[in-house]
Amino acid sequence: MTIVYLSLGTNMGDRAAYLQKALEALADLPQTRLLAQSSIYETTAWGKTGQADFLNMACQLDTQLTAADFLKETQAIEQSLGRVRHEKWGSRTIDIDILLFGEEVYDTKELKVPHPYMTERAFVLIPLLELQPDLKLPPNHKFLRDYLAALDQSDITLFSAQQTEF
Repeated sequence: MTIVYLSLGTNMGDRAAYLQKALEALADLPQTRLLAQSSIYETTAWGKTGQADFLNMACQLDTQLTAADFLKETQAIEQSLGRVRHEKWGSRTIDIDILLFGEEVYDTKELKVPHPYMTERAFVLIPLLELQPDLKLPPNHKFLRDYLAALDQSDITLFSAQQTEF
């Protein structure tokens, strides 16, 4: 089994419902268990401003799937929830990013793990570190909290402490 950390984000429609549907679909993946989920945070858009605020969260799973198969499954969930890729960093019903896949490192056209922008995004690190405060970034094993300490966190607010556990 491999421990996987994901970041989920949405800024279209019923944002909380999209996060819940994504979590339900992730919990139903074959050979995979949803272990934990963070609180939900509301943040301004990153990369492309001038769009609706995002809801973001992280989750931890345990899977027997390969990284490539896991990516295909997460992309299928995105598509089933209406994700359309029109522009980089544009609005979306749901975005599921693989942040960490065990201690593995991938650098292919389809999959880059650890996620290449995770250390630049407080909206990714805050919920991720809520799940695992001592998490380290492979392969250099630097604490992720050290990256977070250098980032502006002023536009991130707790959205909801009341969440459904799966």
